[in-house]
Amino acid sequence: MANAPQTLTIRTYHVGFGDCFLLTFGYPKLERHVLIDFGSTGVPKGIKLNQRMMEIAEDIKRRTKGKLHAVVATHRHKDHISGFETKKGGKGTGDIIRSLKPDVVVQPWTEDPKLGTKATGPRAAKTKRLTDKEFIVLPQMQVAALSSMQTVAEQTLLESRSVRYFDKSLKTQLAFLGESNINNPSAVKNLMTMAKNDYVYCGKKTALAKALPGVKIDVLGPPTVQQTAKIKKQRANDPSEFWQFQANAMRSSEASSEGGMNLFPKYVRGKSPNFPIDARWLIFHARLTRGNQLLQIVRMLDKAMNNTSVILLFQIGKTRLLFPGDAQIENWEYALDQKKYQQLLSSVNLYKVGHHGSRNATPKSLWKLFKNKSEKKGGANRLMSLMSTMEHKHGSEASHTEVPRKTLVNELERESNLFSTQELKNKVFFHDTQLVFSEARRTAKKKR
Repeated sequence: MANAPQTLTIRTYHVGFGDCFLLTFGYPKLERHVLIDFGSTGVPKGIKLNQRMMEIAEDIKRRTKGKLHAVVATHRHKDHISGFETKKGGKGTGDIIRSLKPDVVVQPWTEDPKLGTKATGPRAAKTKRLTDKEFIVLPQMQVAALSSMQTVAEQTLLESRSVRYFDKSLKTQLAFLGESNINNPSAVKNLMTMAKNDYVYCGKKTALAKALPGVKIDVLGPPTVQQTAKIKKQRANDPSEFWQFQANAMRSSEASSEGGMNLFPKYVRGKSPNFPIDARWLIFHARLTRGNQLLQIVRMLDKAMNNTSVILLFQIGKTRLLFPGDAQIENWEYALDQKKYQQLLSSVNLYKVGHHGSRNATPKSLWKLFKNKSEKKGGANRLMSLMSTMEHKHGSEASHTEVPRKTLVNELERESNLFSTQELKNKVFFHDTQLVFSEARRTAKKKR
């Protein structure tokens, strides 16, 4: 077998709001397949979620001819791992993926079930494949913060469904974030037991390299708490890094068209006639505060989980491919502060857009590093970007937090060859991006 792949096909699946990428590396006499994420929290109207996920699972089985060489689950959010769920009788999409017998499953270090509850970094000992019997007693030993976050997420989901006085927008956001962060026990168990586990962190050599001869793989994230304590905190706004308007980014949603405050909103006048008029404003805002505080809490949980996301940089010859999952600024900062990673990132040829195009998952400092950006369309070396997303599912235009973020999308369209899953219509559920590695081919010929 040649020492390096000569081609790569990246199959971007349209899972709606989620991620699913199948990388097929073409060697002279065989192919090797790596699945990066498989999850969704919603699909466009007219499409049935379960049916779409099953179509994708079956297509992965056909495309790989029954053999996956590796699975990467970047982090535990539902829109990245729900497709790994199993069902009784082996009829789940996760059962299909399990049947493809991957050699290794790559996950962030925080997923290691043998970590102590106060762990700030990975275990020194090598991990091995867990049996189903071992898994039964191990989840109680997982990092306490992750378990606590998912408990809160479950309560948030219940709250969003039961409280009548939350407005529609608030209930929608609470439901989405609660569902996204809720525990996926069968998917988690499946990922931990279907193959040998490789729990990675910034700078760690990954077992994924053994599955892909001739491919250099750098793990840029997540960092451990020992590497940087910044990973424990999330910032709400950062105009220098986030794709946001620097002026008027946080307008009060209650300001009237005349610029004053509406002390008696229509909601209170119409919905609370039994309260004295002097008390209606207070009652309305007390209820709103409760909902907004809950939303702030669940957003913090969402960001914390994103900051455990695996960041992988693949290098084949001179071609570099960046897959950062949903990594946000705190995850990125550790790698971006180091010159060796800055140099690697500067020549990225293909970028999987972070967090479905959100404003804080493609830091401006990262975007500035990419030397292959170009306003000239059709250039041979122009940066390629792939984005799996769905509008009107997460965030809002009013607060400039919509996903995908318009200002970011505009930059992607202007300076890269952007493909978005939103371009796929009707029953079309995947798009192939094909690369040919001429440098890798020449190197392989010289070594022969």
